[in-house]
Amino acid sequence: MPLTFLTGGARSGKSTIAVELAERSRLPVTFIATAPLAPPDSPDHDADMAERIARHRAERPAGWVTVEAPIDLDGAIGAAAGTFTVIDCLTLWVSNLMWIGTTDDEIVDRAATAAQRSAAAPDPVVVVTNEVGLGVHPDTALGRRYRDVLGSVNQRWAAHAQHAYLLVAGRALRLDDPSIVHDETGSTPR
Repeated sequence: MPLTFLTGGARSGKSTIAVELAERSRLPVTFIATAPLAPPDSPDHDADMAERIARHRAERPAGWVTVEAPIDLDGAIGAAAGTFTVIDCLTLWVSNLMWIGTTDDEIVDRAATAAQRSAAAPDPVVVVTNEVGLGVHPDTALGRRYRDVLGSVNQRWAAHAQHAYLLVAGRALRLDDPSIVHDETGSTPR
């Protein structure tokens, strides 16, 4: 079954499309959420993030299994076997790994392993991520490091995906593999 990769900017429709694909499948669904949420009484509590998480939860059907996996994405993917799996999102997962001191190479290696597992899964997997390399050049070393690591992670996932899309204003643009040779009309030979 296919691995589908969805990328784009904030509020571009990535999560909405992922949920719609899962709903249309009529399969049991496992939703892997990577966002860490600190309790409201914690000094690390982020009210905006809590609101976003609540909004995303409300969009999901009640019968879906939600697995919170801010760090162990590969383990969560393995545990979701036999279901349509939605991973939302790589953006926060990379941030979480950086926060706990994981090296850039280790993050990219973990991404490659998880992407391979997802591509080999017998049931569909949809992964959501942000494209952060299209905006303003980050003015801090940490911002540039994050942009670069996430870009490498996204490349690993996209390389394993059978379908890859860039979401803009709720519309999906198919991302073709540049290594595929096109004929003189621009179409892919069959």
